[in-house]
Amino acid sequence: MMRSAELFFNWAFRTRAQTVQNLYDGKEMSKEKVFLSFCSHDPALVSYGPAGLNASIKGIGFMPKPEYLEETLEAYINHIKTYDPEDKTYSMRGLAVLLKYMYSPEAQSRVDFTCIGSLEMAKDHSYINYKANPQATVLFYQPPMISYELRGQMEIHDENDSGKREIYQQFINAQHDVYHAPNMERWLTRPAYVFRIEEVYDNSATREGFGAKMQFPI
Repeated sequence: MMRSAELFFNWAFRTRAQTVQNLYDGKEMSKEKVFLSFCSHDPALVSYGPAGLNASIKGIGFMPKPEYLEETLEAYINHIKTYDPEDKTYSMRGLAVLLKYMYSPEAQSRVDFTCIGSLEMAKDHSYINYKANPQATVLFYQPPMISYELRGQMEIHDENDSGKREIYQQFINAQHDVYHAPNMERWLTRPAYVFRIEEVYDNSATREGFGAKMQFPI
């Protein structure tokens, strides 16, 4: 019987949600645990096109369902506008915003588990390929055995190309800046990727893994 892809989302999203909660609560986390938590955030994005076969490590994140996108973006921007380099509470207050709108148990029903988002900072091989060929694979690996593969289509959201306000470009940049030192002026220089998931595979080195296709959507 095909296993549900919820196993992947439990690993990729809910463990990250717990990490955000732990940081907000001030709980001690070992360096090893922090390192492993990044494995669900930094997969390899694989592309093929004019720039050749390419794989690039990029940070990814989940996003709200479309009906919650504007509301969440507004909350992010309201927080970002409070930034003061001398205020050491900015990141902690940002965690509270992330928990309220994305990562708390109450907010997780708002999350869109059909796609993931990322930012393009180099506009090189991946960007050139996805412009020509949106077919993509995203590969996750956590030592020593956990691995998941997503297959689907990559959308590029870039206001400079479209000439219209790109909410995903704003949102994914804002989700980065809600915790890190923000710079809204650079948002237009960073196109956003929205990867629409079509298939999920368990590539883990386990009896149930080794490329087993998982039931999706969950």
